[in-house]
Amino acid sequence: MGPIIVLVVLALLVVFAIGVFNNIVSLENRVANALGQIDVQLKKRSDLVPNLVSTVKGYAAHETSVFEKVTAARSKLDNATGVEEKAAASSMLSGALRTVFAVAEAYPDLKANQSFIQLQSELADLEDKIAYSRQFYNDTTLEFNNSITTIPGVFFAGPMNKTKKSMFEASEGEKAVPAVSF
Repeated sequence: MGPIIVLVVLALLVVFAIGVFNNIVSLENRVANALGQIDVQLKKRSDLVPNLVSTVKGYAAHETSVFEKVTAARSKLDNATGVEEKAAASSMLSGALRTVFAVAEAYPDLKANQSFIQLQSELADLEDKIAYSRQFYNDTTLEFNNSITTIPGVFFAGPMNKTKKSMFEASEGEKAVPAVSF
């Protein structure tokens, strides 16, 4: 009877260990997938930028510094690799695009242009999707980080070489409250 109890306890421990291991791996895969979804939305936004810039250029050709900033920011985003680098590049592109829209305010014909209106709408939609993707990534990252820093996962994380993942955080510029004047 004694050896059977020992075998049952060992079997339960093995099943428990497999469950914890699989949970950590599954959560890590979800984090990678969530980051991939952010990349998809950022790529869509990056692909939309040249169309937006060319539309605005037709009306505001002398605003070259604005277009140079947008192009540089887009390039930086396209070449970003890590989470922190992608977040910073995304923030830089968002700021450059805000400048484009500020320039557009000075051109009533541009603001009424159907292509510009459509591009602006697509960009707003993409920004919403990016915000949702960031939130999903951060929620998934939190769940993963919790699983490897709490008991029992903390005992498995070290031998599995699992470390905490970085959150996709907004830059200080994105956190600032925009000035609104009437």
